[in-house]
Amino acid sequence: MDSKRVLAGGAVVVVVVALLAAVAVPEAVASPRDDRPVRPGPVNVVDADIATGEITGQTAELELFATLDHRGNPAENVTVLFKATDAESGLLEAEREVAVGDLTAEGERRVSTVLRVPREGGYRLEGIVYRNDTRVDRFTREVSGVEALTPAYARANVSFVEDPVLEPVSVAITDAGENRTTLELGGWLTATGPTEADSLSVTFILRQAESNVVAARTTVDAGSLREGRSETVSADVAVPSEYNYYVDAVLTRDGVIIDTAGGVVNLDPSETIDRNETRREVEFDASDFEGDDGERPDRPETTDAETAVSQPGFGPVVAIAALLGAGLLARRRR
Repeated sequence: MDSKRVLAGGAVVVVVVALLAAVAVPEAVASPRDDRPVRPGPVNVVDADIATGEITGQTAELELFATLDHRGNPAENVTVLFKATDAESGLLEAEREVAVGDLTAEGERRVSTVLRVPREGGYRLEGIVYRNDTRVDRFTREVSGVEALTPAYARANVSFVEDPVLEPVSVAITDAGENRTTLELGGWLTATGPTEADSLSVTFILRQAESNVVAARTTVDAGSLREGRSETVSADVAVPSEYNYYVDAVLTRDGVIIDTAGGVVNLDPSETIDRNETRREVEFDASDFEGDDGERPDRPETTDAETAVSQPGFGPVVAIAALLGAGLLARRRR
């Protein structure tokens, strides 16, 4: 028999047997790679954003967004842990874990959460990506000046005017009496948007410059301002003369302070003050600011007799005692 025919026949038999075995027992010819675990596809952070949410007087909401990119094989049990740490103390202030689930399709997935932190200082924000409880990627961001975020109740479309020439608070003397001076105070307001009627008021406070004692206080209704317009509100107050004062103007809406401004008034002819200068020690009499009659208390006059008694020296009784003592001493010596 030809050897070639024998080899060909044997090969045919082997192929037929292999095909029959594959049909009868599929696992017999399966690739050994099928038994190996499938490596999960990578998950990476490609973008991260921060926004602000609800702002209250004590807390601030920080909205964190992370964009995850997944490629290749499915990634199971993906989670993102968001954390906010105080930038100064290093203490953890808030954290939240977000479950993303299984990522099977390739592409990007956006994940977000909200962290509530105290409305103060700055924070280090971090997002850590886990896949089956294994850390695979992370991102960090920092925010500062959180205390500058304005709560909703303190937002307003009206404020004191900011102008390099025009002062927000003006002062004029309307009556200069011997002991009391009447001042007309004015405050310039600007509306950048619509305002609520009968909700704005301005309080003027006059503080004696050296003692910080409040000499006068008055509140006037600012009404409502038209958008894009500037108007002034004014009030009259009377204060003791010959003193210098700081003028504080406080703009409020429904009892909430929304803006402040300041000025000065110099009634002391011997010296003047500026708004930002260092205070000096000068004579101050608090009684000038007591009551509403405006009269300065008169200082008691000192008589010559009272002056003589108050002066140091020997009185007549002491002189007589000294003479008697000298006489007794002389008799003993004899």
